[in-house]
Amino acid sequence: MSRIFENGVYPVMLTPFTKDGTVDYRSLERYIEWHIKSGVAGLFAVCQSSEMFFLTHEERTAMARFVVEKVRGRIPVLASGHISDKLNQQAEELKVIANTGIDAVILLTNRLAEEQESDMIWMENLERLLKALPDEIPLGLYECPYPYKRVLSPEMLEFCMDTKRFYFIKDTCCNLSLIQNKLEILAGSQIKLYNANASTLMESLEMGAAGFSGVMANFHPDLYIWLCENYKKDSYRARFVADFLTTASMFERQYYPVNAKYFQKRAGNFISIYTRTKNAELLDETAMYEIEQMERLTNYIRGLLK
Repeated sequence: MSRIFENGVYPVMLTPFTKDGTVDYRSLERYIEWHIKSGVAGLFAVCQSSEMFFLTHEERTAMARFVVEKVRGRIPVLASGHISDKLNQQAEELKVIANTGIDAVILLTNRLAEEQESDMIWMENLERLLKALPDEIPLGLYECPYPYKRVLSPEMLEFCMDTKRFYFIKDTCCNLSLIQNKLEILAGSQIKLYNANASTLMESLEMGAAGFSGVMANFHPDLYIWLCENYKKDSYRARFVADFLTTASMFERQYYPVNAKYFQKRAGNFISIYTRTKNAELLDETAMYEIEQMERLTNYIRGLLK
């Protein structure tokens, strides 16, 4: 199980659909292989980028199982599918996901308490949920922004450390001071922090973050991998790459995940840019041209790194 927690890049996976809106497993297989070829440390399947709140329970389970089957143990597969409101329903959906053969189950921090409820209630609910989950299931945490973002407090982190059940955190706080505080608390524990924010990534790596787990790995995972591997030994070029990744990450605000699906279609992996969360027709011609320009610039930077 230790290989789950290697440093590096864990992309959050998209769900490819056919034009009629069903899950496109042929495209998903090509997409899996594209990521593996890039050298990612693992895959985070069935997450917000996968549109998991808009997938049925059967679809979430089938997708997790499909990714595991196609990866064939080459890299770890993490998955969530944690969308229910009631704890007993959460326990059931998480046990089903765990039984697909994934390497770790990721819990959403915003599922364990209402937005107005205290961290104490959050910890009490987590304790109840953990009692319902088999001890052998490795767990992680994801500060998912939807339906609201619940950032882990020091007390929550220490509680999770004490359980000895957690190994992975997908951090979305986008705040270096908070990240540094979290890393200081986690020092010496089994839990590793993976930053989802490009703007703070290089600095967080220098502070001890284990890697990257964000949406822009759907465009150029190899550059994130290069940065994670070279931020110390090639600091001059690493700064340049980090600055590019921050600039490129502005595309998160363009029209994600439709724009990422457009990129994957151009890469030959997807046959459609259909999503269940947004109207794909609203990705206009200008937006497409911007993606194509980013792709050309990405290839130029790849050439500089050879």
